[in-house]
Amino acid sequence: MSDMMALLTRPRTWIITAVVVVVVAGAAVWWFGFAHKTDADAAPATSTTLTVSTQTLQQSVSGTGTLSPTVDQQVSFAASGTVTAVSVQAGQTVKAGDTLGTVTTTQADADLASAQATLASDQAKLASDQASSTGSAADTAQISADQAAVSVAQASVTSAQNEVNGTTLTAPVAGLVTAVNVAVGDSVTGSSASSSGSGSSASGSGSSGSGSSRSGSSSTGTGSTSGSSSSSSSSSGAFEITGTDSWTTEISVAAAQVKNLKTGDQVTLSTTENPSFFGTVSSIGLLPSTSSGAATYPVDVQVTGTPQSLYDGVSVTANVIYKKVTDAIAVPSLAVTQSNGKSTVTKVVDGKNVQQTVTTGIQQGQYVQITDGLKAGDKIVLKIARRTTGGTGTTGTGGTRGGTGGTGFGGGTGFPGGFGGTGGSGFGGTGGTGFGGRGFGGTGGGTGTGTTGSFQRGGGSGSDTGAGNR
Repeated sequence: MSDMMALLTRPRTWIITAVVVVVVAGAAVWWFGFAHKTDADAAPATSTTLTVSTQTLQQSVSGTGTLSPTVDQQVSFAASGTVTAVSVQAGQTVKAGDTLGTVTTTQADADLASAQATLASDQAKLASDQASSTGSAADTAQISADQAAVSVAQASVTSAQNEVNGTTLTAPVAGLVTAVNVAVGDSVTGSSASSSGSGSSASGSGSSGSGSSRSGSSSTGTGSTSGSSSSSSSSSGAFEITGTDSWTTEISVAAAQVKNLKTGDQVTLSTTENPSFFGTVSSIGLLPSTSSGAATYPVDVQVTGTPQSLYDGVSVTANVIYKKVTDAIAVPSLAVTQSNGKSTVTKVVDGKNVQQTVTTGIQQGQYVQITDGLKAGDKIVLKIARRTTGGTGTTGTGGTRGGTGGTGFGGGTGFPGGFGGTGGSGFGGTGGTGFGGRGFGGTGGGTGTGTTGSFQRGGGSGSDTGAGNR
């Protein structure tokens, strides 16, 4: 009978336990959801007063390319003959006008003497015909022919003299001798000009695209050599000189941005070896490239000054400045509010905050130019959101202990044992970890079950499932 009474009164125990769980859960929700505010929830924005000042603002387009020497020349002898001296070696630095080598002058001297003799003869004949002329048509025609012959002879003398001069080859530009393709004793055939330009290719990229080739600037002409000991081809020249005091690079600029650029724009440059040097835009391509899938234009940049530690083939970053405003009235862009198509700032006037309409100009980074509405020295208000660090999480509180199971009836179809109370739900603190309550089984064979704490805030999590024990 007592067992029956215990069974009948057990629901009251369950109801009381459930009420306790609900009350605890509600208190936790109120604490973590309303009463216990985090630092971020409670942190208001702060205001600071700034004095308007002037600074330099600029807008630019950036890209990357490969650094190349502006000058890369193949240099050959203008006179034919046998090489009698080679005055430089590969790796040597030369100045414009330095002697590179010489060839024999025997043939050149003979050619010059012959040309001079022909010129003298033609001049003598012209003088004689002019002296004996009667003014007839025949005499006039003869004098004209004599004058033409003198002109041709004079040109021959000039050419022969150049050939004599060409027996000594000098550097047309300053730079580094990167190749010597002749040796003493080699026979060379003179060229009509002593040097030829050979530009190395330079590639670059901006938003996308690849660069085109760069051509060197020099006179046209190639020399060839032949001989038993060594020879040089017309494509290589007797010497090769690469300039070390003039550099260029090419970048690719998107079609939408190239319209902002013009020849002469200032460029800031950097490489791994030299983090800061300068240049100017020397040319802008007229035709776009679409090899990368987007239209880009090649932009050539000429390095200015005499920067050090520049090397052929290294990667270079270029920043083309296409708009620059000095002494610009500038304020933080966060201080400017946009509303209904108008820009305003909060200006301090006689100690009071008033809304001032302004006109903005270019923007660089976090600053924007004010072209109208403010002047240097004005005071403005800037609102700054306070930054807070996360608070320390509190340890979660475990749920209520499960009720004690009742005593079951044995025999026959008897009733099952009592049922364990339900484990309370744990609530994690801010950043803390909640722990679930544990259920305890009844002593008469009932099985208690606890629930997993599930409420969490700020990263807290309920854990532990209560398990009834017989």
